[in-house]
Amino acid sequence: MADVLADIWDNILRHLKKFHSEQWRNWFEFIEPISFENGVLRIGAIENSHVQYLMHDCYHVLQEAVQRVTGYLCTVTILLTEGKNLNELVEDDAAVAKIEMLYLSPDYTFNNFVVGPCNRLSHAASTAVSEAPGQTYNPLFIHGDVGLGKTHLLQAACHAITKRDGDAKILYMSCETFVNHFIQAVEEGNLYDFRYKYRHVDMLVIDDIQFLADRERSQEEFFHTFNTLYQSQKQIIISADCSPSEIPNLEDRLVSRFSQGLVTRVDKPCFETRMAILHKKAQLRSISVPEEIVSFIARKIENNTRELEGALTKIYGMAMLNDGEITLDLARQVFGDDQSTVTRIVTITQIIDVVTDYFDVRLNDLQSKRRSRSIVFPRQICMYLARDLTSLSLEEIGGYFGGRDHTTVLHGYRNIDRLVDHDQDVRGVVDGLVTTLTKAS
Repeated sequence: MADVLADIWDNILRHLKKFHSEQWRNWFEFIEPISFENGVLRIGAIENSHVQYLMHDCYHVLQEAVQRVTGYLCTVTILLTEGKNLNELVEDDAAVAKIEMLYLSPDYTFNNFVVGPCNRLSHAASTAVSEAPGQTYNPLFIHGDVGLGKTHLLQAACHAITKRDGDAKILYMSCETFVNHFIQAVEEGNLYDFRYKYRHVDMLVIDDIQFLADRERSQEEFFHTFNTLYQSQKQIIISADCSPSEIPNLEDRLVSRFSQGLVTRVDKPCFETRMAILHKKAQLRSISVPEEIVSFIARKIENNTRELEGALTKIYGMAMLNDGEITLDLARQVFGDDQSTVTRIVTITQIIDVVTDYFDVRLNDLQSKRRSRSIVFPRQICMYLARDLTSLSLEEIGGYFGGRDHTTVLHGYRNIDRLVDHDQDVRGVVDGLVTTLTKAS
């Protein structure tokens, strides 16, 4: 019977890897089948995050796989083993894991996070917080564009603390969930339970805090929750798509609270970091990807890690469905079907040459401290184009213009971005420069 169960499970794993590669993880091979009786397949995982992932992301594909392999209408039960005797778990309904409100992904750990110039400070701060919550950086505020790893760092800190102290009370959720819970508590007259839940934790982790904008009552409630936890030396970690001072219509007292700890930013990854991210994503899925394919994807996509992972998944999925290997021709075919993820390969030197020629200015002027409009405008145009058309980080771009810091580059980018939206003449200039650069590339 054990051999039959093992064969069934091996076939299920092969089915998952071939037809559901986006859900496949390398630790699937360590999941153990416990029993298959009365149309129920019981499987066990040793970590709670693994059980949550299987139930949240894989339950339906697991059920479809077992029905395809066995030919019967079956269901799946996922158990948390934690070193327990597998025979004792067959009838142990209490071992069935419950899906949490916003579960922690097993992929989002510090070991799986790729550190580069774009995120080094944020990673170091998150690690320090997980080692000494409430003492090192409190609050820790991480901001950056979508898909750059903010959520990964937040969850990694939660994983690290949970692993070290299983009894730690951690509340991790999106800002939208916090707001919805508050509204529900007000409607039901249940503010006492709401406040007790949020103010009696060891660590509060809120993702996308910018959604507090324009919500006056929610801001007030969060302000008092923040104060209670901070005064009790409980750790607070927050993420947003911009810095505290840039969140629109956020009360000054909240901006002040968010800024009193450490505010750190995550930028777009450079080319080498993107390659390392692709290698890590492939390793997590037990995918063997040739180096030339990794380099090809890293050059095509520079916006965020989610696009990198999506491209890798698509290429691997097409290879598995066609029973073929991952080749450069296949990668090119994938990108030919999805031009939205392709970015132009342009160098900062090309941008500077084109802009200085168009505006008839010298590179020395752009690198100087001169602030006349005749110099500032083309300098900001260079920064705008460099951020959109190259893989350079804000710091790296600033280095080409007299060692200016990231805030100056970001200000220049946003100024030109605003003008492009509202000034037809500026939009025409930028479009013309982009056309010239892409033709040259």
